[in-house]
Amino acid sequence: QVQLVESGGGLVQAGGSLRLSCAASGRTISNYDMGWFRQAPGKEREFVAAVSRSGGFTYYVDSVKGRFTISRDNAKNSVYLQMNSLKPEDTAVYSCAATRFSYYSNSYYSRPQVYDTWGQGTQVTVSS
Repeated sequence: QVQLVESGGGLVQAGGSLRLSCAASGRTISNYDMGWFRQAPGKEREFVAAVSRSGGFTYYVDSVKGRFTISRDNAKNSVYLQMNSLKPEDTAVYSCAATRFSYYSNSYYSRPQVYDTWGQGTQVTVSS
């Protein structure tokens, strides 16, 4: 089974940028579609973005469209989330996740239960 480790979180001012990385080990991620989720204190886990195993299809929650970009480098066994124009409401623990199946639909990628493996998360804090 693939193992996932996130990095790149931190404290940033509103309007700033961060790039999160998700490094995989154990198996190649080229066999997985990948997603990013976030969870703020007292709130449910929220889907942020997903990318197909080829990298050819990407999916986003409306609140991050135009600000966040998900990408992957299968040769490096890694997935990334570039976050620009950050807002205080983006503050959360961000986790990456892997699914063996392809859904080609936001409505499926947004469901945590379709993912097989999760990382431990990295904290992102955006100050106003």
